[in-house]
Amino acid sequence: MPDRDAAAPPRPGLRLPGLRTVLGALGGTLLMAMMALTVCDVIGRYLFNSPVAGAAELTEILLAAVIFLGLGAVSLEEAHVTVDLATDRMPAAVQPLRQALTGLAAGAVLAVVAWRIWIYAAQIGGYGGSTSTLGLPLAPLGYFCALACLAGALLTAGVPLARLLRSWRNEE
Repeated sequence: MPDRDAAAPPRPGLRLPGLRTVLGALGGTLLMAMMALTVCDVIGRYLFNSPVAGAAELTEILLAAVIFLGLGAVSLEEAHVTVDLATDRMPAAVQPLRQALTGLAAGAVLAVVAWRIWIYAAQIGGYGGSTSTLGLPLAPLGYFCALACLAGALLTAGVPLARLLRSWRNEE
């Protein structure tokens, strides 16, 4: 269950409206491109017996980009899937600290994932890995995914940490 319901007031976190707009616009653009590609491929395949060359590869690349770009957007909005069997019963004063510690732990895991993706992208780049039909290099996608994952890690750790610091300042 999410930490907040529709009736709850928004929680103070990082106020980055520009980043929200950029992530939303990029994600929406990538999804629209993927949708347009799929529509053109289906129409070409069934009406003209001529599918879009490399449509599956491009869809896979766009999907990877959307997923890793979405990490930052989800982290910024704190819209992660959560299970709060016991944590919702904790005192309200403890919640910001719990969320900050959880965010730091999740951010550390995402940072390790970003590091490993970066290493894997370097390996792919080292042997010139590319897609089979279009011959597009895969290393740049790997580096993009690693950087997006690192941004997600920083936001996952930073948003609840900023809320914790803000709550401490308000208590003083």
